[in-house]
Amino acid sequence: MKVLIVDDTPANLRLLRAVLEGENFEVVDAADGVLALAVLEREPIDAIISDILMPNMDGYRFCSEVRRNERFYQLPFIIYSSTYNSPADEKLAMNMGADKYIKKPAPIAAITGALDEIIRRGPRQKREPIVPQQELNLAKLYNETLVNKLKQKNDELSEQTEALQASEEKFRQLAENISEVLWITSADLSSVLYISPSYEKVWGCTCQSLRERPISFAEAIHEADRPGMMAALEELRRGHAFDLEFRVVRPDGQIRWVHSRGSAIRDDAGIIYRLGGIAEDITRRKETERQLRQAQKMESIGKLAGGVAHDFNNLLMIIGANLELLLTTDKDLKPQSKEHLAHIAHAADRATTLNRQLLSFSRSEAAQTQVLNLNDLIANFTKLLRRILGEDIRVLNEFAPALPPIKADPGMMEQILMNLAVNARDAMPAGGQLIIGTQLQDLDAARAELDSRMRPGRFACLSVRDTGTGIAPENLSRIFEPFFTTKAAGHGTGLGLATVFGIAEQHKGWVDVSSQVGVGTTFTVFLPVTQEEFAAPDAAARKKVLGGGEKILVVEDDKSVRKVVSEILRRQGYVVMEADSGLSARQIWANEAQNLDLLLTDVVMPGGLTGLELVEELRQQKPELKVVLTSGYSSQLVSSEVALSKNLSFLTKPYSSQTLAETVRKSLDGQGAPAAEMVLHHEGSHSR
Repeated sequence: MKVLIVDDTPANLRLLRAVLEGENFEVVDAADGVLALAVLEREPIDAIISDILMPNMDGYRFCSEVRRNERFYQLPFIIYSSTYNSPADEKLAMNMGADKYIKKPAPIAAITGALDEIIRRGPRQKREPIVPQQELNLAKLYNETLVNKLKQKNDELSEQTEALQASEEKFRQLAENISEVLWITSADLSSVLYISPSYEKVWGCTCQSLRERPISFAEAIHEADRPGMMAALEELRRGHAFDLEFRVVRPDGQIRWVHSRGSAIRDDAGIIYRLGGIAEDITRRKETERQLRQAQKMESIGKLAGGVAHDFNNLLMIIGANLELLLTTDKDLKPQSKEHLAHIAHAADRATTLNRQLLSFSRSEAAQTQVLNLNDLIANFTKLLRRILGEDIRVLNEFAPALPPIKADPGMMEQILMNLAVNARDAMPAGGQLIIGTQLQDLDAARAELDSRMRPGRFACLSVRDTGTGIAPENLSRIFEPFFTTKAAGHGTGLGLATVFGIAEQHKGWVDVSSQVGVGTTFTVFLPVTQEEFAAPDAAARKKVLGGGEKILVVEDDKSVRKVVSEILRRQGYVVMEADSGLSARQIWANEAQNLDLLLTDVVMPGGLTGLELVEELRQQKPELKVVLTSGYSSQLVSSEVALSKNLSFLTKPYSSQTLAETVRKSLDGQGAPAAEMVLHHEGSHSR
């Protein structure tokens, strides 16, 4: 049985068609009465189910036209409506010739039952001609009903329009005043139906450009993140929501982190007809998280460094000072012994530099820069590296000729070389080649845009290349993290490469790394060249500074340090008295206060009286007392709580006998560092 259904709402047509076809009816459809009459003209129909309120020709008129036609007047005709649902509406429908009136929505049994009932009645009798008065009354009823229903429908549409406008206004206010990007597209992503103004702030492109080229938003996603986003969009078109983070590269080169969520929008039939979602700029959150992680790592390094620095520098002080005394006073040393002792002294100096740089890295201490020839520095340091790395590592140099100078801390540059060389040695357990060299590189703006760390300019590059095992790709992104190491327990602290990275950044440079497993690794440190010229070396030797019998009180809790410092001062012509704590110094002061010319005291001491507290106490009794403070911590690594007079000087352990002599002499002669230049922390006796 073939049924013609007539309705101007596509969703109603689809639903009724599905219901009837489920009951094995053959179905054709039309959107209004005019189109339905055309269907009747071209193909046989067994029954009609029609809505009433439709454009062009409503259901009443359509039913009347069917009944007027000699060919169709016997067709079963069912009115199926939700708008016309009063008894008067039903009466008019029957007067127009309908066989059955059913209110929407109705169960399938009601529809099929109505069809069966009409068919059982048999062929419809041809209706008698309507007299003019009857036709006039029917037309009047029809017009009144139609006008009332149109007015009712118009009122409903007006209310819906007002509600829709109010809703759209609220949505517009919300969408245009939040930082998140709201977006709605067609189901196939071919057109942008809505994009909020925040898109321009995040992507750096106009909303109009996105409407013109919807795919342009994806083209701005970082190439490493783009495949994941495109895969998520494909899944979204299939109805699977996504939630992911990615980077957007703006036209000005800025990179923004975005957290985006998307979902499919379905119609009443469950078919996806739109896609929508929200995108939030989380760049600040990402940067805060990075800074927090970095701060936590730096805090850990700082605690580690601070915990060992004092005692470590005391040990270096003992080693260095005793070696210096031995080398300068023992005239009977054999040349070979002197050479061995000189190597030990050089190693002690290197340990001092490494300890200072570790503190500098962990606490961001200012670099002590000077204009350097990088080729000369590497050439001199390579001699030491060959002895340290062993015979199975062949160290070669490849220098760029006429390399412009850089302005850098020489100790930090040596630390970069040492850390990279030791790292390379560990990657070559069976031996290999280590090539240390320099290159000159000019970076233009186009190349600098490829990496946010880079910038245009001229750079002297220090490269360290090995033939070792290489670095696995999954570890490359983490090698500069503090405490990250792939070495076995006990064979690496994870600080070496982190220190290299920090020093490079401190010198306004950066580090590149390339590696291939089984082939080797190359680290390249970019350092900006300088236009400054080399300072002329001071050819004059430092004069020997001697004392004139002045009395010095040395206060130091470490016996070995105290003994060697006192010995150096005595050999320089001073009268020295020793105390192992602040309390002991008090007792000596009680008897010798008027005779003492200078107090040399450690800052950190046990016994309840620190060096600073001792200075404050003695200065109250003798304001003109000259003071030299010493500590295993750098003066730049501790903060000030006490303002001292301009005669205060500071020595960071370990120091040489020459530096000690010059500092003591300047202090006694009234040339100590001004108090305003000193930044010292009032240490407790428990801080070691």
